[in-house]
Amino acid sequence: MLVGVATIQGDFEKHIEALEAVGVSRSSIVGVKTPDHLKEIDRLIIPGGESTTVSKLMAFTGLDEAIKVRAAEGMPVWGTCMGMIMMARDIEGSEQQTLGLIDITVRRNAFGAQVHSFEQEIDVAGLDEPVNGVFIRAPEITRLGEGVECIAECRGKAVAARCGRLIGTSFHPELTDDRRLHELFLSL
Repeated sequence: MLVGVATIQGDFEKHIEALEAVGVSRSSIVGVKTPDHLKEIDRLIIPGGESTTVSKLMAFTGLDEAIKVRAAEGMPVWGTCMGMIMMARDIEGSEQQTLGLIDITVRRNAFGAQVHSFEQEIDVAGLDEPVNGVFIRAPEITRLGEGVECIAECRGKAVAARCGRLIGTSFHPELTDDRRLHELFLSL
C-alpha cells in the first residue's frame, strides 16, 4: 500500500513521522504535489496548513480535480485542520474553492486565534479511549450533510466527521504520540 501525504504546504512531515511510527515504510509514503503523484497512491492525507494558499496551489497544478476523481473512485482521504476545510463542501463566510469531498460546512478559527490553541481529551467514535486533541486555529463543523457522521465533539462543537472512506478532523493527531487515528485511516 502506498500512502500519499499532500506536501504542498503545512506540517506534512509530522504525518509522515506518524505513518512511519505505525509501520509504514518511508518508501511506501509518497509526497503529493501534482496529479501524477496522486496516480501512484492508494490513500491520501491532507495536513494542516493555510487553506487559501493550498487551494490556489492545488487549482494551479490541477491536483484539486485529480483528488476529486480519485476520491469519487473510492480512495480514502483524511484531512486534518486545514485539510478538513479543503475537504468540506462549504466554508462559512468564504467563497474559497474547496474540494467538496464531504457534505459539511465548516467555520474557520472556531476556537479562536493562534494564541488560543489548546489540547483536550476527546472521544472519537470507533476508539476505546479518548484521544488528545491538539487544536490550533481549529475549524468546527457547523453542518453535517446526509450520510455524514459526526465522530467527535469538543466543547459542544463537532470537530470530526466521516463519510465512508473520507475523514476530516479539525485537530492534529499527528502532533501527539497517539497513532490510533492514523491506524484507523490505514484500515479504511
